Amino acid sequence: MIVGAGPYGLSSAAYLRDKGFGVGSFGDPMSFWRDHMPAGMYLRSNWAASHISDPHRRLTLDHFQADTGVQFKFPIPLERFVEYGLWYQQRAVPELTRCQVTAIERNGAGFKASLSTGQRVTAKRVIVASGIAPFPWIPQELQGHPKSHVTHSSDHADLSRFSGRNVLVIGGGQSALDAARILHLHGAHAEVVAKQEEIRWVGENAWLHHLGLISRCLYSDLDVGPAGISRLVGFPNLFRRLPRRWQDAIGQRAIRPAGTGWQRPYLAKVKITTSRQVTSSRITGNQVAVTLSDGSVRVVDHVVVATGYRVDIQRCDFLSPALRQSIKTVRGYPVLGRGFESSVPGLHFLGKPAAWSFGPVLNFISGSHFAGAELVRALRR
Repeated sequence: MIVGAGPYGLSSAAYLRDKGFGVGSFGDPMSFWRDHMPAGMYLRSNWAASHISDPHRRLTLDHFQADTGVQFKFPIPLERFVEYGLWYQQRAVPELTRCQVTAIERNGAGFKASLSTGQRVTAKRVIVASGIAPFPWIPQELQGHPKSHVTHSSDHADLSRFSGRNVLVIGGGQSALDAARILHLHGAHAEVVAKQEEIRWVGENAWLHHLGLISRCLYSDLDVGPAGISRLVGFPNLFRRLPRRWQDAIGQRAIRPAGTGWQRPYLAKVKITTSRQVTSSRITGNQVAVTLSDGSVRVVDHVVVATGYRVDIQRCDFLSPALRQSIKTVRGYPVLGRGFESSVPGLHFLGKPAAWSFGPVLNFISGSHFAGAELVRALRR
């Protein structure tokens, strides 16, 4: 049983079905990408790293374009990627059951799941590929406010409603910079506040990826991390055998906040304030007053918090309380073994929840190339 129909859920189903496993897949295909990312967004990953993996490489972005006639280039528009995901689902997982899994609990040596349709199903194994929807993180200094004033970036599929309004965007990574660019495009008055000393940009030295053998030695096709680190984290089963302190340091370096370089000209008229953090916030009338670490105050109509996601399995409320308590975790992440299996036999986690055990590539679409093959290798044993 696979819970979730995003890139990891669809890809893992394709790999398992290809090897003859009986698979039941449940979810709304590409729903997080469709409903929780703003229209006008572009993917950060390069073309090769944006394919949803399939066992025979017949369902790539190139195949999608050839089959549908839809043409686009890098950077990949969000709406086209959603269309691609739906096309992938129709071809690789046509039997997907379009409903939500509302509860999973132990059932002897297996599991029992309740569906939003009122049905119940049983499974020997459960693969959780439900994505990052349960994990948006808002700093404590901005918590507790109504969504009319403070929201997480994942709360928005359309930022045009902020036209003409003053909006403060918190964060210095791709989500924050993309939000600021789109807000500016829609006529909002946006300012970005980031804690790092300067905004980092990726993809501005494309020539480094066109040096033949040298580039292949420096960069993995999974496209996660800078030169050298990219190659190391591209082998998750090797990466997970490194000393933990090395894993943490390398993982942090591989995914530190950054924006894609092509955005820079579009942000030229957006105010970007660095080396600042939010120390407090309060509602004042119809606005929000945000105090920064330098003592300055911003009074704005709305705050969009684009500070990413923090995994905490306790927030996966479709897992029964007893099941959640049985999962061994570190800092909210499940501790996983081969085949992404947790400390609860038969319960597996893919995507971002697997990043503590298998490294930073599991935070990205490209990690599906490793995940599907790893699942098959482990379960065929």
